[in-house]
Amino acid sequence: MAPYESESAGRRKATRYVVPVAVVGVAAATIGLVPALADSGNPDLPKISAQQLIEKIAKSDVQQMSGTVKISTDLGLPSLGGMAGGFTPGAGGSSDGKAVSSADPQSKLMELAGGTHTLRIATDGPDRHKLSVLDNAAEYSVIHNGDEVWAYDSASNEAYHAKDAAGAGDRAEKHGKGETPKGVPATPKELADEVLKASGKTTSISVEGTSQVAGRDAYKLLVKPKQAGSTVGGITISVDAKTGVPLKFTLTPAGGGKAVVDAGFTKVDFAKPAASTFDFTPPKGTKVTEGDDLKARDKSHAPKDMPKDLPKDMPKGLRDAQGGGMKDLKVIGEGWTSIAELKLPGGQGLPTGGSASGDVPPEAQKFMDALGDHVTGKFGSGTVFSTRLVNALVTDDGKVYAGAVTKDALVKAANAAQ
Repeated sequence: MAPYESESAGRRKATRYVVPVAVVGVAAATIGLVPALADSGNPDLPKISAQQLIEKIAKSDVQQMSGTVKISTDLGLPSLGGMAGGFTPGAGGSSDGKAVSSADPQSKLMELAGGTHTLRIATDGPDRHKLSVLDNAAEYSVIHNGDEVWAYDSASNEAYHAKDAAGAGDRAEKHGKGETPKGVPATPKELADEVLKASGKTTSISVEGTSQVAGRDAYKLLVKPKQAGSTVGGITISVDAKTGVPLKFTLTPAGGGKAVVDAGFTKVDFAKPAASTFDFTPPKGTKVTEGDDLKARDKSHAPKDMPKDLPKDMPKGLRDAQGGGMKDLKVIGEGWTSIAELKLPGGQGLPTGGSASGDVPPEAQKFMDALGDHVTGKFGSGTVFSTRLVNALVTDDGKVYAGAVTKDALVKAANAAQ
C-alpha cells in the first residue's frame, strides 16, 4: 500500500519541532507504558487505508478502561536503577539543600527510561485516573480522583499530594485528547498522537497488516522517516480494530537490532473500573509532601533568563527544561533530522582532567572518554556521546548539537553553523 502523506496544516506546523523531541521523549522518559509482547496471529480484518486508520484513532473516545502494560526500553546505556531519578530537575534534593519527596512523580519518570517495567492503569472519564508501577515487592502509584492528586511510594512509605486546580471543562478537554494527569508517563495513545500530529512531508505512513495485542484484533500503522540521517528506523502503532485505541507502540532504530522502545498492553478491559480503584488514604506513618510546597520552592530557584520567544509549537519538555543555556536554543533542519543547537553556560566545553582547574579526576575522565568519540571538523573539535537513538555533540567551545540523527549529521550541522 502506498504511504499516506498528511496534508493537514496542524501536522505541518508541528513537524519542525515535535518529531525529534517526541521520539526522544518516547525513548527517554515520557514513555511511559507497554511490551516486548509477541503478536499472536494475524486476524483477517476489513481493508483500511492509512488515512482512515488515522481518523479512527482521532475519533476514538474511550472514557473508561483498565489494564496491564509493559514497557521495555533499551537505549544502549548502563542501567542507572534508582539513580536515574536524580537526573530529573529537583530530584534527590533542591538547591536550598532540602530533600525532595521520593513520591514526587517528577523524580520517578526517568526510572522508566531503561529496562523493563510492568504497570497497571485505570481511567474513568476526565476526573479519575490511576497508574501503578510494579517493581519487585514495591509499588508506586499516581492517583487522580476529582480535584485530588496523590502519589505513593510503598518502598519509602512517602506520599505526594496536590490539588488539581484545572476546571472540569479543562480536564474533559485534555482527556478527550488522551492526556493523563501531569507528571504521569504517557499511554500508547499519547505516544501515537505525538508522532501522528508531527508527521508531514518528511514522513511516510502506511498500514502494514494486522496483529493481535492483549487478545484483541488490531491494525498495524507504520510511521517512517523519508529523510536520510535519522537514527529512527520506524515506529509501529498497533490500533484496536474496534475502538481505535492504540494498544502497542514499538520504535526500532535505523541501525537494526532490538527495539529501542517496545510498549504495549498485555491485558486490557474497556469496562468501567470500580470506583474504589481511585480511592487513596495514606497509610499510618506515611510522610506526606504537599505539591504547593514543592512548587513554591521550585519557583524561587527558577532561572531568570529563560527565553520569551520560544516557538509556540515547541514540545513542552523543551519549553520547561531548566538552565540558562536554553536562551540560545536554535533548531537546525526539520522533521526527523532536526537538530537542537544550544550553548553551555559559561561558553565552555566539558571539563577535562588536563584542564588548569583539574575539574575531573583521571578515573572519571577515562569513563567520559569511553562513552564518547572524539571528532574534529571546521567547527574545531568535540566529543559525540551516543545512544541507540539520540546522539549529542559537545564542542570544546561550549556548543551542543543533539538529535535523533547520526554522528555524521551532527558534525555536518556543527560545520555549517560556523
